[in-house]
Amino acid sequence: MSSEVPPEAADPGAAPPQAETLVAPAGRFRLYLGAAAGVGKTCAMLDEGWRRWQRGRDVVIGFVETHGRAHTAAFVRDLEVVPRVTVNYRGSQFEEMDLDAVLARKPEVALIDELAHTNVPGSGRHAKRWEDILEILDNGINVISTVNIQHLESLADSIEEMTGTKIRERVPDWVVRRADQTELVDSSPEQLRRRMVHGNVYPPDRVPTALTHFFSSHNLTILRDLALRFVADETEEVLLAEVANLAGPVETTEHILVGVAARPSADHILQRTARMAGRFKCDFKAVHVIAGDSRPASDPKELARLEDLAGSLGGEWETIRGDDVAPALVAYAHQHHITQLVVGANQDRGWHKSGRVRQILRAAAVAGLDVHVIAKPQETAGIAPHKPGPGGHG
Repeated sequence: MSSEVPPEAADPGAAPPQAETLVAPAGRFRLYLGAAAGVGKTCAMLDEGWRRWQRGRDVVIGFVETHGRAHTAAFVRDLEVVPRVTVNYRGSQFEEMDLDAVLARKPEVALIDELAHTNVPGSGRHAKRWEDILEILDNGINVISTVNIQHLESLADSIEEMTGTKIRERVPDWVVRRADQTELVDSSPEQLRRRMVHGNVYPPDRVPTALTHFFSSHNLTILRDLALRFVADETEEVLLAEVANLAGPVETTEHILVGVAARPSADHILQRTARMAGRFKCDFKAVHVIAGDSRPASDPKELARLEDLAGSLGGEWETIRGDDVAPALVAYAHQHHITQLVVGANQDRGWHKSGRVRQILRAAAVAGLDVHVIAKPQETAGIAPHKPGPGGHG
C-alpha cells in the first residue's frame, strides 16, 4: 500500500480557514523544518517522541511515513501506532491518518509526519493534514510534525521557478509560524547528496534524476539558506519579545546607528560606518535628528542627498524629532536594539571638547552602548560637500 497521493487528488478549490477565525490551540505545536527530503526530520521527530515516552509521557504515532527506509523505520521502536484508515481511490488503495482514532485515543503527544500532505479524497473531513493537526491541537493534544521549506506558500512559486519542480503540496505561512517551537534539522548539500547516492533517501532508480535536478548542489544550497533564514527570523521574533523590557541592547549580532547632520564631514562618516557594518557583517541605520531648539533647519536638498548616499551604502535612513540630539539618538538606539553608535566630531577642536559628543558618551554609557567617534578629515575642514558638476560625477 502507498500513502502518496496522486497529484490530481489535491483540491485546489478548497478554501483554507482564515487565521483570525481559529481558536487558539490548547495543545503545544512543535515543528521540525528541513531544506529537503532526507535531512532527518522524521527521525528527529520519532527520537523526540521516544525520549518523551521514556520519561513517562503518553506518546503515540498518529502517522509516520518511512518511505521504505529501514533506518527511519528503526526509530519507531516501541512507540504505539494509531491504526490508519484505508481508502480506495481510483482503483488504488491508500492509507491515511485516522483523525477520529487519534482524537478518541487522546494521547498527551501525537507524532504526525508531513504537515503539507494532501489527504486522499474520502479519507476524512479535511483536505490537508495541517487541517487535521489544527483540530488535534484544538482538542488539547500536543503535536510534533515535520515540513520542508519548499512547502511554505510564500516560497513555493520561487522554488518552483528555481528548481523546475512543481510544488503541489503547500502550507499557509501562518500555519507554520503558529508552531510554538520550530527546530531546524540541517544537513550540508554534500552530505545530503551522499545519503542520496547510498540509497538512504530515494530508491536507486530515482537517484540519478534527483541528483541532477531538485537535489543539485546549487538547489540544495539555496534551499538550505531559505530554511536557515526562516528559522533565524522566527528566533529573532522570539528574542525581541523576550528582551523588549530589558535595560540595554542584546548582543546576538551587531546593529549600528550613525547620527548624521548636514555637515561637510557627513559623507566621510557615512562611508566609515558602512565599512564598519561590512566588517561586522551587519546592518546600519543613519538617523538625522530634527532638534526642537531655535537652530535653523538643515537644507532639505542636502538631507535628500545624504539619504541617497546612505541607501547606496546599504544603510537605512530615518529622520526623528527630539528636544536634544544626544538623548534622542540614545533613546532611538535603545528602542531598536542598537549595539554600536557612531558620531562625528570636529578634528580641529578635538572630540573631547565637543559638548554634544560628551553628552552622547554619558547617555550611551548608561544605556550600555559602544560609541565610535569619527573625526572629520583635515582636508575637508570648512569645505562644502563635493557636488558633481554638469559634466558628470567628477
